[in-house]
Amino acid sequence: MAATQTMIFALDDTDHSFYALEWTLDHFFGASDSLFKLIIVHVKTTPTSVVGLAGPGTSDVLVVVEKDIKKTAQRVCEKSKQLCEAKGVNGVEFDVVEGDARNVLCDAVDKHHAAILVMGSHGYGAFKRAVLGSVSDYCSHHARCSVMIVKKPKAKN
Repeated sequence: MAATQTMIFALDDTDHSFYALEWTLDHFFGASDSLFKLIIVHVKTTPTSVVGLAGPGTSDVLVVVEKDIKKTAQRVCEKSKQLCEAKGVNGVEFDVVEGDARNVLCDAVDKHHAAILVMGSHGYGAFKRAVLGSVSDYCSHHARCSVMIVKKPKAKN
């Protein structure tokens, strides 16, 4: 049985995200046949959104930041490829897109006609979530598919 639907997995450079990827691979791709075709999307931030400054020397700083962002994207993709291979999951597509994660992920859902969008939860408290904005909250309201948020279990004290 061939995969009939597309799953978009939103991947960033956090332990929460890689936990969620491993959980997803274990629960949805453990059997030799999966219902889903997996597309892993990593969103690169734009150098200007990281630096947020202007003036003399800005272009030099932007070059350094851009290199760092590219290295991070390569590292994230390589680590996720290794995890997929270790779990015996083949045929995974990887997409690295620059922009605001909220818009990029909703656009990826539309582009690939995804049935489900999966992402990890960072476990921010209410204040941090209000200040930073929640990608998962935005996507759960705006993506044109079901959204699954995988939470990493909290360590027991």
